[in-house]
Amino acid sequence: MKRLRLGQKVWLSIGAAIFVTLAFSFLLLNYFYRTVYVKEVERMLIAEGTSLAHDYRGGTVTEAYRRQIEWYDEKSTATILLIDNPRELSACWPFPVHYDALVSGRDRETLLHGKPVIKTGYEKRFDRRVMAVVVPLLDEKRLEGAIYLYMPLADVQEATKRAAAAFWPFAALFAAALLFVGKRMVRQMTEPLQAMEKAAGRMAKGDYGAAISVRTDDEIGRLAQAFNQMADAIAKEDERKREFLANVSHELRTPLSYIKGYSEALLSGLARTKEEEQSHLRLIHRETERMERLVRDLLDLAQLEGQSVPLERAPVAFAQVIEDVMDMYRPIITQKRLTLTCDLDYELIVDGDADRLEQVVRNLLDNAIRYTPEGGAVTVRLSRFSDTEGELVIRDTGKGIPKDQLPLLGQRFFRVDRARTRKEGGTGLGLAIVKQIVALHGGAIQFDSDLGQGTTVSVRLPLVQEEE
Repeated sequence: MKRLRLGQKVWLSIGAAIFVTLAFSFLLLNYFYRTVYVKEVERMLIAEGTSLAHDYRGGTVTEAYRRQIEWYDEKSTATILLIDNPRELSACWPFPVHYDALVSGRDRETLLHGKPVIKTGYEKRFDRRVMAVVVPLLDEKRLEGAIYLYMPLADVQEATKRAAAAFWPFAALFAAALLFVGKRMVRQMTEPLQAMEKAAGRMAKGDYGAAISVRTDDEIGRLAQAFNQMADAIAKEDERKREFLANVSHELRTPLSYIKGYSEALLSGLARTKEEEQSHLRLIHRETERMERLVRDLLDLAQLEGQSVPLERAPVAFAQVIEDVMDMYRPIITQKRLTLTCDLDYELIVDGDADRLEQVVRNLLDNAIRYTPEGGAVTVRLSRFSDTEGELVIRDTGKGIPKDQLPLLGQRFFRVDRARTRKEGGTGLGLAIVKQIVALHGGAIQFDSDLGQGTTVSVRLPLVQEEE
């Protein structure tokens, strides 16, 4: 079975709306006929009969009163008869009734109480329904006679004939206007969706440059805008992946070229002395370690971004973790003659993974020591930032980072000084790993730096909340 397109569904909805509207209009006219027109005829007959009955003064019906009724009958749209013998009422009834006499039983009681009797039925002579009203003429409590009024009811088609003459042209104009508006509405709805369908097809083939024009501010317009944003995000992510692969290739190419060149030199016997052979082996070992670090960092970052290795969260004495990491770097600090200042709040308990938090401190402290020249200073401070967060601040007196490059810190393979970082063995992934670990802990990281003034890194992490 062929599926309907969105435009066809909308057109079917518009057609159904037109049909329902016209059907409702017909039902409304029929309702007015039944509830307004018929009630109005009934009200008119009762009003005329009651008005004539008020002129009856009691006693025997006089000839003058009869002539008055006959004169009014000629002027009225209804047929009016004066009956001075209630038993003759059934003979005057213009359509068959389901009982022998009209004035009997419940109807007689109604007339004796001074209330009119209303009946409707079908009359062959008129070929339509007829409404009749009997108004009693009471002399005290005796029924001396009655005024009989009846009037053929107009057929519903006749009753609405004049209205239909004006209704159908307006209905045609309404339908035409609705179709015109519907056509524009369908085009306005389907054109962006069709454009998105074509753009999605191009994106599936690798073309992410397709932009959809946003013409409205409704849901369709916002959907088109969101689609454009998604296309831009996918394009950027695709570019990042390409750049990532290029960076990985670049990072691996240098150590691989060293390893290949020096291993070929060893295999070819180009090393003339034992010392030269050992030098070649040390260089091969160094480049192998660099490749190992790169692969390890890539795997670590991939696991963190994919959350394939969940955090093992527990209360962690963060100050102790920081102190253990600093003990690892004290020989390097002493060698570079750096001044290390510590201010740690040992009462702060962080809700986190101890191994991952140690990785954060190690990466940040390693960067601070590596890029601080000899005789410089490194400051480490752990304090309470708020009731729910603790803050680790690591400040160095290194060369600093340009302001325009601060937002790029934490991107994979980003280096402020590529030559310097490569020489000193960095992979360009340390800060990316740090940012990912901090984010997984629900924390935040901030960088502040000026050229020649050093760099400050602030890390805020959630604390364990004490139970009340």
